Amino acid sequence: MKAHLRTVRLELAEPLRISRSTMSAREAVWLRVEHDGLSGYGEAVSSVYYGLDAETLVRLLAGVNLRRFADPERALEALRAGALASQEAETPPAVTAAVESALLDLVGKRAGVPVHRLLGASEPPVAATARTIGITSPTRAAAEARRLAASGFEIVKVKAGTPDPEDDVERVRVIRDAAPRIRLLLDPNGAWSTAQASALLPRFADLGVEAVEQPLAPGDPDALGALAERSPLPVIADEDAVSLDDARRLAGRVHGVNVKLAKCGGVHAALRIAESIEGSGTELMLGCLTASTLGLAPAVQLADRARWTDLDGHLLLADDPWRGIGGADGFVRASDRPGLGVEEVTAHEDVA
Repeated sequence: MKAHLRTVRLELAEPLRISRSTMSAREAVWLRVEHDGLSGYGEAVSSVYYGLDAETLVRLLAGVNLRRFADPERALEALRAGALASQEAETPPAVTAAVESALLDLVGKRAGVPVHRLLGASEPPVAATARTIGITSPTRAAAEARRLAASGFEIVKVKAGTPDPEDDVERVRVIRDAAPRIRLLLDPNGAWSTAQASALLPRFADLGVEAVEQPLAPGDPDALGALAERSPLPVIADEDAVSLDDARRLAGRVHGVNVKLAKCGGVHAALRIAESIEGSGTELMLGCLTASTLGLAPAVQLADRARWTDLDGHLLLADDPWRGIGGADGFVRASDRPGLGVEEVTAHEDVA
């Protein structure tokens, strides 16, 4: 089995501002694993929050031992057993997820079946995805909400956490007025204190917000659980819910956990988290980083298993170099084609 790496730059259509930063581009590293004339693909994206730049990703991906997957017929069994996570214990989850993606894509192509069938689903998953509106002016937020509703989107996720919380309230209010039937999620990215959250959540509930992600700074899951217990709307853990152990600690204490393959380690790690919270009263949200269709395709294979689906990272790009999962009409769809069912459509110049 041969491995090839390629680094590209993904430009956003417009800068995305959240409470802790503003992003206009992201570097991605594409992994291609080749065996007997077929190739499988995976993507890892850089992240300041997780301390991963493109150079680090290239080095770590190049260091993953793929020899134990040289027999693709046994690769799926090894992935189900958590071989990547256990044997690459010091490898960041984003790297593990990219390697798993490439191997699943390859196994599916060799078997002539789509990845969702390898994972036990008989039909291609389809789900309404949230579309993010960043911290911006009320006028622009309202215009974007109207455009998204007209395009078919049923869910909008509003970023919050400005220095003046009244700015957040006003932005949500104008979005609600502009798109009265749309479902609203709110994401302060950990910007609020407990006192602020306690005061603000009833106001957002009155505006029809359906759920809030990570209202408190990560690092104190007990405080998040206590807030969730008295919150008038569901509280979803994101930055506090990284690993399987995190999810187990939060099960039954928050209303949801946001599972991103890049932070948990891939599809099978996500399935283990979903299993661990089942029946606890804590529900699954599927999230993502800003990435291409290739980076989001593995999560789309699980899209029908989540209460909340937020797989819009590819829709934020100026030029998505891959296609195959849809999303422009508000719905992401897994393909019936073998493997991940995605294909590269735009040539990019390598930067590493």
